[in-house]
Amino acid sequence: MNGFRSILFVLLSATTLALAGCNRKSPESIAPSLVTGLAVAQLHVEQIPNTVDAIGTVHARESAALSSQVMGRVTSVAVREGDLVHAGQTLVALDDAQARADVERTRAAAAGSEQDVEVAQTEASLASSTLKRYQLLRDRKTVSPQEFDEIERRSQAAAARLESARSQMLAAKASEAGAGAVADYAHLRAPFAGIVTARHIDPGAMAAPGMPLLELEKAGTLQLNAAVDESLVRTLQKGMPVPVAVAALSSQSLTGRIAQIVPAADPASHSFLVKIDLPAVAGLRSGMFATAEIGSGSHSVLLVPQSALVTHGSLNGVWILDGNRIAWLRYVTLGAKHGHKVEVLSGLSAGETVVLSPGDRELGGNRIEVRQ
Repeated sequence: MNGFRSILFVLLSATTLALAGCNRKSPESIAPSLVTGLAVAQLHVEQIPNTVDAIGTVHARESAALSSQVMGRVTSVAVREGDLVHAGQTLVALDDAQARADVERTRAAAAGSEQDVEVAQTEASLASSTLKRYQLLRDRKTVSPQEFDEIERRSQAAAARLESARSQMLAAKASEAGAGAVADYAHLRAPFAGIVTARHIDPGAMAAPGMPLLELEKAGTLQLNAAVDESLVRTLQKGMPVPVAVAALSSQSLTGRIAQIVPAADPASHSFLVKIDLPAVAGLRSGMFATAEIGSGSHSVLLVPQSALVTHGSLNGVWILDGNRIAWLRYVTLGAKHGHKVEVLSGLSAGETVVLSPGDRELGGNRIEVRQ
């Protein structure tokens, strides 16, 4: 009986092994799935320019702070922040009652001095003609030397009074012009066409010499005033194009041109002020924060298209193809972005092929048919 059981056990074991052998397949017999419709790219080392950010602020090419040259009470302010003004427009008026009174006084003095000159001119002409007649009489010896000397002294005195009157007239006219200039100081006018950026005073306030009342910026081209380190200035030239990023205009990329490099460095920061002309762009305003990218040589980097990246949690990876075009996931360490590509710090090598725009598909172990 025991022998029969042993024979039965052996037969059952052999049958099980035979069935198992029939269901097992070798690794070579498993064909990878075929994925079509994907594009690939081969990685290359590229030269990327080194850039240094120079931070600055957008300004108008010309600006002015209007201040009074005389003490006076403000009677009117014709503009507010944001108002457009034209050259010569009166923006601020001061009380000019005293100045106008001085103008009238000096004008009257100038008119009186002109009359004095006319009187002195008449007297000098009469004395000169009298002297000429006495010269003839002296030659004929019909007048004494004493009489001739008296007439000559009178002519000289009349000529001296005329010169004095003319000098007084010139001084009076100069006083009149000075009073007119002081009176004109009571009216502050726009030095150029532009926009009012700040208003520091209102009617009724007292203005003092040197006290800023209004700030203006000239209409036209805007500039970025950026501080550039002294080590980079030697690479810059007037007219050179410079990429500029304006924080408030993040969707737009600007290209400015260097207009001026101030020749003296800031002794504290050892940086040079560089003025960069900016193109006319909607929304660009004075006072905005901006950054200029200053080039300083280049370096070699391995770049991968951003469309090839896949994200698993906090990890970044790409699908690479081996020699049989089988896809395998490779995790990578990324660096800075450069346009539509990103720098690969580790995980990939030049010459490897990556799958573009894989989406959320699981490609591991699948053969990729490259889209032509």
